[in-house]
Amino acid sequence: MLYSKFNLTEEGDMGVRTILIVDDKLSAQRLVADYLGEHGYRIVVANNGRDALFVARHEKPDLVLLDIMMPEMDGFEFMRRFRKERKTPVIMLTARVDETDKVVGLELGADDYVTKPFGMAELLARVRAVMRRAYDDAVSSPEVQRVGDVVLDTNKRLVTVGTRRVELTPSEFELLSALMSAPGRVFSRAVLLEKLKGNSFENVERTVDVHVRNLRAKLEPDPANPRYVQTVFGVGYTFANELGEATS
Repeated sequence: MLYSKFNLTEEGDMGVRTILIVDDKLSAQRLVADYLGEHGYRIVVANNGRDALFVARHEKPDLVLLDIMMPEMDGFEFMRRFRKERKTPVIMLTARVDETDKVVGLELGADDYVTKPFGMAELLARVRAVMRRAYDDAVSSPEVQRVGDVVLDTNKRLVTVGTRRVELTPSEFELLSALMSAPGRVFSRAVLLEKLKGNSFENVERTVDVHVRNLRAKLEPDPANPRYVQTVFGVGYTFANELGEATS
């Protein structure tokens, strides 16, 4: 069977968020599915990246939990293809301890990662945090931020540079929103990481650098010479004000 639905939530409840779990290990898949289903999520599953693309196109999940090491199509290749179609938040599930592999996943557009083995409570906390960044803030903060020709609409989850629309992942959107909230202010990596993840997550500041690099690639006319998101060496990042000045 290509995928299964776990009927652990009330059918017809349009407020229920759908999570796609992609893992070739059925025991791990079932464990995570049962736990998250018991906490109110609708669950669909796939055993590899190829099947996951099919399921994602038909089920349109609100979040993807993605294993990296899988047969037929691994998690990295899934990310490459999936990000061409959708900006749905993705949390990687990886048994690899090499930080390079985690960075590669983030560079491909993942929003977060969880290293195996992990506790179910930690996984649930990360799921809720990413869901909150992606969806709840859009309802609670109907704001429009404008700095120069960059416009960020929190209500519509829309970013434009001039007349060009910029498609961002939830983490990239929240990072840009934080920087644009105080143009010229210098944000340390630790502060930006806190805004992205909250207190319950491991403090890997390199994560911020990867998201900034992805953000520049989408936002800047010349990412190698950023006009908007500027580096303050030894401190962090700032969104340049209209005078191009930075303040601490």
